[in-house]
Amino acid sequence: MIFVPRPLSQSTLDQETVRSDKKECRRFGPCGVGKRALYLNSFYIDRMYYIPFDAVKRVFKRVAMSKGGYTGKGIFASIPYLVVLYDGGKEKQCQFKYEEQVDQMLAYIGQQHPQLPLLSEAAEKKLAQRAAEEAAKPKKAITRQAQKEIYSLEQARAFLEKRPALSDKLSRSAKAKRVNERSNPAYRWAALAIVLMGAAAAIYGIWAVVTKADFGIYFTLFGLAAVFLFAGANVLPTGKNNKKYVEQQWQDACREMEHYLKGYPSFPIPARYAHPVTLTRMIRVLRDDRAQTAAEALEEVKADLKALNSSVQVEQEEYEEVMAIKPMFLVENYR
Repeated sequence: MIFVPRPLSQSTLDQETVRSDKKECRRFGPCGVGKRALYLNSFYIDRMYYIPFDAVKRVFKRVAMSKGGYTGKGIFASIPYLVVLYDGGKEKQCQFKYEEQVDQMLAYIGQQHPQLPLLSEAAEKKLAQRAAEEAAKPKKAITRQAQKEIYSLEQARAFLEKRPALSDKLSRSAKAKRVNERSNPAYRWAALAIVLMGAAAAIYGIWAVVTKADFGIYFTLFGLAAVFLFAGANVLPTGKNNKKYVEQQWQDACREMEHYLKGYPSFPIPARYAHPVTLTRMIRVLRDDRAQTAAEALEEVKADLKALNSSVQVEQEEYEEVMAIKPMFLVENYR
């Protein structure tokens, strides 16, 4: 019998409805989106809780940066969360291993429930303020050639957006390759050693509990905590977390994109950089009269990305754009 999640909100559903809805829900990492409710995780158990959609007021992403998060160095890098506001101000925060899973879940919620805000109130205010500032700026006069290039790039972007999974895979595999290249291999083996010691401590603790030793429970809890923490930190050397595998994933993503772009005559950028965000930033460069052609705009985008490093602070929107495409340029050394 399927496990029945517990309600977090004052609004609840009957158990049979919850059981059926959870079984058919669309899963994203430790959480899920059903027809009737969101299914959220606890620290250890996936989809342990639920909140009916009529109680959900806002859903958005929060990213916490640990040491080295922007550069891809360090053990944990960035830590993504899904945040759900419900019941007039209560908040549930769910940690994910992969930021793209949060993005995919939010995109799916937006499709199924377009009335739900998918940004925090602070982010909405910043976007509104930025939009007002942009509207107040005098529009730059751009050449007819630049206008033609913008139209061409918009058409190319629309073509990419028909198959978003290809661009997502390109971005995701580039991130994995970049993290693998920049991470110290010693972290992985240290994590593996800690997990093994944790497992040994947990086994010893269980034995001590069975034999009624007073300290056994502490060994058990310490061991299990170590195993869960480092097993979930994506640093252990595994069949999907090694140099050969991530390199193959990147090459496969590039080949799949190249195959798709064969259906579009004279695509304006190389397949290895084919992401809607790349084209959006190129369009922005042309509108700002910083370039006249798509080729010049791409070079300007490269220069902008090179200028962004761990010492530069950016807005959340800019951060998400950079994190989506900069790894693709880095792994190809901006060629």
